[in-house]
Amino acid sequence: MPITPDTKDWTWVLSRPCPECGFDASQATPANVPGSVTSMLPRWRAVLRRPDVAERPDESTWSVLEYSCHVRDVFTLFDYRLSLMLAEDDAQFDDWDQDKTAIEQDYASADPAEVAVELTAEGEQIAASFARVTEEEWDRKGTRSNGSVFTVQTFAQYFLHDVVHHLHDVDG
Repeated sequence: MPITPDTKDWTWVLSRPCPECGFDASQATPANVPGSVTSMLPRWRAVLRRPDVAERPDESTWSVLEYSCHVRDVFTLFDYRLSLMLAEDDAQFDDWDQDKTAIEQDYASADPAEVAVELTAEGEQIAASFARVTEEEWDRKGTRSNGSVFTVQTFAQYFLHDVVHHLHDVDG
């Protein structure tokens, strides 16, 4: 059964802690994203070794494998968007349909060992990209296709919540 698409606007996490995972965006900066991301990578690799990695807990929830594929792709997408924000004034982000991507790339049938390698590489890549961001660049802007405007600072916070929240989903 297909997952019901998540249509919530999660930008509210920028103004208050997430009651589900406990993430507090006010504590995140582009400077601490690299350490946060790299410290989570071993936990992502560990969940990908579970014997039930491909089993959905219910019909409306992704499996650990599907969440891991999603996070891998979040690393890739956000790294690209960060590079746009740093290279272009008022960068514009195309829409990304995460649910369509999950179906088209068949997340449910991915090889967990390959996903672990790819997730680690993409996580290390975005960590390195954030490590190069200077404090003077924190106010550079980018706009998502739905009109949400981010600075590099709020983009880092929004990004980090996604990774923390999904790790909570599979490891909490």
